[in-house]
Amino acid sequence: MLIRKYKPSDCKETAELFYDTVHTVNAKDYTERQLCAWAPEIPDTEKWNMSFLRHYSLVAVENGVIVGFGDIDKSGYLDRLYVHKDYQRKGIGAKLCDALESPAECDIVTHASVTARPFFEKRGYVVLKEQQVERRGFLLTNFVMIKKRGN
Repeated sequence: MLIRKYKPSDCKETAELFYDTVHTVNAKDYTERQLCAWAPEIPDTEKWNMSFLRHYSLVAVENGVIVGFGDIDKSGYLDRLYVHKDYQRKGIGAKLCDALESPAECDIVTHASVTARPFFEKRGYVVLKEQQVERRGFLLTNFVMIKKRGN
């Protein structure tokens, strides 16, 4: 598996991975309406791409297929971390997270889904608060989590 910097040509594939992963992996923790609000079938790929370009964004590639991606901004906010639905529990998320966290010079904060919370807890993140976020008129539960620099 290769971890490399995101390129604009990765946009469509990462958007598809995001949609497929949210609608399968997160289905046990969220309703169908919540999933559709979180990951609509037709994303705004221009906005998606611009966000990746503003952040330190990485993709994990195996056999020419993007199997995961993530991004972090300069403030230490880990915005996205997703692994392809068919490549779960193979260490891809941990490797991506390692690569995203390592250059950070400050504490790292993420807003973890109910599904992702245990993954981040195993990495030393602690819950600051549970919150409800609105997406397209629906409320979704997530957790503001922090990893102190040096942990």
